[in-house]
Amino acid sequence: MFSALEDGLRRACSRTVPWLVLAVFTSAVPLQAQAIDDGLMMPKKALFTGVLYGHDEWSEYWEGTLKRENGNVGTLTTQSVAWMGTYGLVDRVNLIVQVPYIKAEASGGTLHSQSGLQDLTVALKGRLFQAGRDDGNFLRAFAVASYGTPLSDYVADLFPLSIGMQSQRLGGRLTTHFRTPAGFFADATGAYTFRGNVTLDRPSYFTDGQLFLTDQVDMPNVIDYTVRAGFMRRGFMFPISYTQQNTLGGGDIRRQDMPFVSNKMNFSKIDAMAMYTMKKPWGLAFRVNATRTLSGRNVGESTTLGAGILYTIRFTKEPVGRTGNQ
Repeated sequence: MFSALEDGLRRACSRTVPWLVLAVFTSAVPLQAQAIDDGLMMPKKALFTGVLYGHDEWSEYWEGTLKRENGNVGTLTTQSVAWMGTYGLVDRVNLIVQVPYIKAEASGGTLHSQSGLQDLTVALKGRLFQAGRDDGNFLRAFAVASYGTPLSDYVADLFPLSIGMQSQRLGGRLTTHFRTPAGFFADATGAYTFRGNVTLDRPSYFTDGQLFLTDQVDMPNVIDYTVRAGFMRRGFMFPISYTQQNTLGGGDIRRQDMPFVSNKMNFSKIDAMAMYTMKKPWGLAFRVNATRTLSGRNVGESTTLGAGILYTIRFTKEPVGRTGNQ
């Protein structure tokens, strides 16, 4: 189904200036509050679930380390609707599932928009230990194992409009969470992600100064870390986060060429979020967030705005806190 579209897009790309590589990273809604990278957990037999919307835009990007515009793309807009769920298997272990639907479109040029289900992410998050009491200063440590796989047959070789990379992923993460009785908290988290090969719909490709006579692309692995500080009390939650990602390999976007799925994609971002959990009806929560790319390599200087509606469902009579976490 995509072969004719791919041929047409490749002809258009060969006549225009470079595109951005990072649609997959800027398209996902940042998930916080009982998510993979935070310091919160759901208690046993409680489900925290909901839908999150994200709107991301960029018109300038970094081609390698050179910041530039692309008049043939104009403004790239990526919208996402993501379902997420976190369930307390036991008090110290959570199951987390995320499923995003992505749509990407450019305001200029001849590229057609792309849309569809992106990747399923499944993770197990466990609390390793806690030092201190819940009613005082305490420090917690968490470990997360995650797996991601594509949910649809989207084309990964059509950046910047590709909605994903068609690569299976296996990641490990460690997180620490410190909280005071007044409700102030700080997180530090880091992860290493292994990425599987990507299969292209062509028998050869050129990247990083080399010609490869194969349809298999060896994807570089990725490391990332986040530091976060905020306040959480009486149903309110206000975190601010700084995230850095580094790709362990890959080349840069070549001058006057389109990007490639295995390009190096490094960035730093800052994110601010506000979330409120209502008393009545109990467990209903609303959240908004804003994310800005501060620096990067082969990525867009993007701004993301998001909003979400979430709900905590208890399958037990044991109480759960206003923020739906422990």
